[in-house]
Amino acid sequence: MEYRERYEEWISNPYFDETTREELKKIADDDNEIKERFYKDLEFGTAGLRGIIGAGTNRLNIYTVRKATQGLANYIVKSGGRDKGVAIAYDSRRMSPEFADEAALCLAANGIKAYVFDALRPTPELSYAVRKLGCIAGINITASHNPPEYNGYKVYWEDGAQITPPHDKGIMDEVKAVTDYSTVKTMELGAAKGAGLYQVIGQEIDDGYIAELKKQVIHQDAIDEAGDQIKIVYSPLHGTGNVPARRILKELGFKNVYVVKEQELPDGEFPTVSYPNPEAEEAFELGLKLAKEVDADLVLATDPDADRLGVLVKDKDGVYHTLTGNMSGCLLADYEIGQRKELKGLPEDGYLIKTIVTSNMADAIAKGYDAGLIEVLTGFKYIGQQILGFETTGKGSYLFGFEESYGCLIGTHARDKDAIVATMALCEAAAYYKTKGKTLWDAMVDMYEKYGYYKDDIQAITLKGIEGLNKIQEILETLRKNTPSEFGGYKVLKARDYQADTIKDLRTGEITATGLPASNVLYYDLEDDAWLCVRPSGTEPKVKFYYGIKGNSLEDADAKSKALGEKVLAMIDSML
Repeated sequence: MEYRERYEEWISNPYFDETTREELKKIADDDNEIKERFYKDLEFGTAGLRGIIGAGTNRLNIYTVRKATQGLANYIVKSGGRDKGVAIAYDSRRMSPEFADEAALCLAANGIKAYVFDALRPTPELSYAVRKLGCIAGINITASHNPPEYNGYKVYWEDGAQITPPHDKGIMDEVKAVTDYSTVKTMELGAAKGAGLYQVIGQEIDDGYIAELKKQVIHQDAIDEAGDQIKIVYSPLHGTGNVPARRILKELGFKNVYVVKEQELPDGEFPTVSYPNPEAEEAFELGLKLAKEVDADLVLATDPDADRLGVLVKDKDGVYHTLTGNMSGCLLADYEIGQRKELKGLPEDGYLIKTIVTSNMADAIAKGYDAGLIEVLTGFKYIGQQILGFETTGKGSYLFGFEESYGCLIGTHARDKDAIVATMALCEAAAYYKTKGKTLWDAMVDMYEKYGYYKDDIQAITLKGIEGLNKIQEILETLRKNTPSEFGGYKVLKARDYQADTIKDLRTGEITATGLPASNVLYYDLEDDAWLCVRPSGTEPKVKFYYGIKGNSLEDADAKSKALGEKVLAMIDSML
């Protein structure tokens, strides 16, 4: 069916409500807008759905949410998991509570019990709830750090991680098989509650989640000694982190926590930022202003679903330094693994897990503590998959896992990035280093001196719409067919193509397997411990170029990274 036919079906079929039909009638003279909304179905990928909110098959709305849920319900029934139920959480975005209820009522109509949080909750708590309640799956309504016009629909399986093979493909196939919106099941809220198929959850799960976080504290003694000396500025960026982050810090004994008032309350419009991403400098403008007023030691910001944490730390001269996701991840990895080794010793089969686009400093940290290192594809679900493997085989112990995109997990209470536990741990580390006469920045510099001056960065190009999607694929195919001999003056030693499952040694011509699942990603091992990776974003209309170098000092690393970044940008421009 062509996009015009789909459009006409939506504005004429009484199945679609009057509000939807009126929204679509307003674009009757805008063929390009009609095309964008109807040229395809909003794709249910390995991370679920993510898209612009609005009417149409290529938009997120109650009908596309119901359709996705019907496919999920069909897969659950075929898997024999109908009786286990599904946990559902949502964030502060537009339509999040409504989409959560639509999903719950579709599940209920299929005889599957929905456990729905009474208010917005962070992603890691949803992951925890799935396992705590013994659910077959979980649904989280969130678009993470995307702009306000977006929302999303993430699916988790019974291990608490986002869906991985074979469940991802199985669910995707079932969603695709739902072709007629009018066949999707739903029921009234009162009927669902009366049948025991819709249960509200809240405080009990909150308390259990917070208790799990407290189990990860290593140095309560340091918090008791220096917790009242550390000044912390925190912003939830209008999202879900406000209540749990403040609760855990207060209960552990941090007495000087200053919340950025302008960004404290949930607001799906995200009025203080263009988009609520703790990776962006603008997200810290208000927090940094408050930090200077109160002379804070660190500034923290969590994204709307509280799985990512951005960090600024103050040095002894009063200068605030931005920690990238790689930097904060390495700082926490070194603290968590190092202190556990010192106090308790490490298991012989302990592993630090990172993604392929994460800093090579992680490799050096693992080696420094005689721990194993596992590298996985981009996406925290693959770290969760490794944890599940440890549990099911009895081989391997999880020490720490993180990815460059500002996300890590301490402990195994959740199977996704957890910015609440990261907030807790960074504040604990600040207290610990305070008892040693050091700042977090001092600890970061100590790491560079110990492991090497690694510097990692990313360049991303946004290419929206049909043409943009095609251009992103064209860039990947061009590089795939013509492997560059060098990038920015660094000779390519090996080229990895994760779609073809090959690693080619450019010096010998030898080809080996990557050993990881197929993914549209290209990775280049460069000389001098440098690297570059190209991949399309899984959640945004972007193509990303990740890269890393190793310098001889902070200044040398900065200069080398800047030079490589400029050459990467020039290369991207030449391909557009």
